[in-house]
This record gives sequence, C-alpha cells and structure tokens, in this order.
Amino acid sequence: MGSIEEWRRQKELHPSLGAILLNLGGQRITDPNVATEISRLATEFKSVPVVILADTDELKQIMKALECGARGYIPTTVGVDVCVEAIGLAIAGGIFIPASSLTAMRHLIDSSSQETRPLAGMFTMRQVEVVQALRRGKANKIIAYELKLRESTVKVHIRNIMKKLKATNRTEVAYKLNDLFPGDA
Repeated sequence: MGSIEEWRRQKELHPSLGAILLNLGGQRITDPNVATEISRLATEFKSVPVVILADTDELKQIMKALECGARGYIPTTVGVDVCVEAIGLAIAGGIFIPASSLTAMRHLIDSSSQETRPLAGMFTMRQVEVVQALRRGKANKIIAYELKLRESTVKVHIRNIMKKLKATNRTEVAYKLNDLFPGDA
C-alpha cells in the first residue's frame, strides 16, 4: 500500500498484517516527521513488527529507527532474499540490522582504544596490507611488488576481501572500507 490510510480503507480485502514494511527511500529517520511516523506505527500496531527499508545504511539512521520502535532495518543494497528473511526474523520476534552496521558499531567501540586496529579484526594481516594499498588506489602489480607477493596472490587476497565485504569490484571495496573506517586510511 502507498500509506497506512490506504491500507485502512482496504483492510477488509487483505489478510491480517504479519509485518509492516515501511519504505523510506531517501528520507532520513533523523527527520522528526519520519521518526514520529515510525513511532506512531510501532505504538499503534504493537503486535505487528515494523521493519524499515531505506536507501542508507548509516549507523545513526539505523539506531534512530530502533529507538522509534522498528524491529528491523533493511538497506536497499541487500538482495530480496535477505529482505524476506529479515522480515521473517522480525515476525519471529527478532531484530534485523545489516552486518555492515555491526562492523561500523564495532569500529566505534574499538576507536576508544588507541592500540586497536579495526581492520585487523576483519582481515588477516596480509589482507590488511592489501586493503591499505587498495584504499590508496594502487594497481595489483604495484601492490604485489611492494608486498613482495605474486600478482596472482594479490588477486586472491582481493577476491577474499571482496567476499568479506560483499563487494563486486575493487572500487566498491575501497568505497565500503572508507565508509566503515573513515579515519583508518
């Protein structure tokens, strides 16, 4: 439905609600009107989980959604299968947040300790070296030379890093890493 009001007009035509998936698109939950709407839905439909679908996976937005009573937060970057499972988890009583947010949260917790390196918790030491070179925009051949590795070994490291970050190319790896660990370049 396009709105709760539209659903109310047609609710006799549809089965009872199992969950409410609220698609925010590019709207920000930190906008008071959006936060109020989520809180209103969560209060009005206490037994029905409200799950947010939004274009961003910023930790601040996710935390605000949960504070407003949402039982899940799904960024539009995830696939349909993950979206369906996330809604199922909320219906079963759980709370879904994207794994990338947990990693970002871990970074925030770890940042209070100066000696902790957030990348080291996610990657092997060799992968951390490759990641740092990737973030500086270095080519595989240069990375291999500087780290005294074969170029094929660098490609394997990059492929494993891409899997861990669920990235499809090296540019996306650099983007995600800069987003997750902005001060660690």
